[in-house]
Amino acid sequence: MKFSTQKLVAALVLTASLGACAPVMLGGAVMGTLMATDRRTTGTQVEDEGIELRGASRIREKLGERGHVNLTSYNRQVLLTGEVPSAQDKQLVEQLLSKVENVRSIVNELGVMENSSLSQRSSDTLVTGKIKATLVDAQDLFANAFKVVTERGTVYLMGRVTQREANRATDMVRTIDGVKKVVRVMEIISEEELQRVQPKPAPAETKK
Repeated sequence: MKFSTQKLVAALVLTASLGACAPVMLGGAVMGTLMATDRRTTGTQVEDEGIELRGASRIREKLGERGHVNLTSYNRQVLLTGEVPSAQDKQLVEQLLSKVENVRSIVNELGVMENSSLSQRSSDTLVTGKIKATLVDAQDLFANAFKVVTERGTVYLMGRVTQREANRATDMVRTIDGVKKVVRVMEIISEEELQRVQPKPAPAETKK
């Protein structure tokens, strides 16, 4: 189930990316499986979604059309990527996010520059899709343990992973066409902790 579900989701994500951001509808069973295999608790996953929604709303209120800001929350750590016109705006965005409920820490990777072009953003989306597909195909990694963000060719890898998994994923991503740089924004856990958070296999059915 691990690989079949993730391949389905990766294919849907990639299709949406190449299809002018068409909406993706996932069934309850698929979403339930993804939440169950996520290494964050269900409560933390909900908190991360709330952080992204509240943070994006506050940024829109203060910046409006000034700048292009993406925020990604994983385990209550917020990654800020994109572009703003000034250093003051970069600091303002971080201050806004620091006041959002449940935010644990902020990694501010905003560039002080002109907004990226639509062609650059399309290229970033394609790179993200290729990375997700590559992670799904890796038999020694759980693709759902990683969150991938690509900005101007720089790939940010987030997740709760072991040092082994972090090194393996980084080495794989570096070889993908279109990747200029890999930045790790990961929480490193021990192999023992990995065993504790790993989904337990369903018990085999006994034949009658």
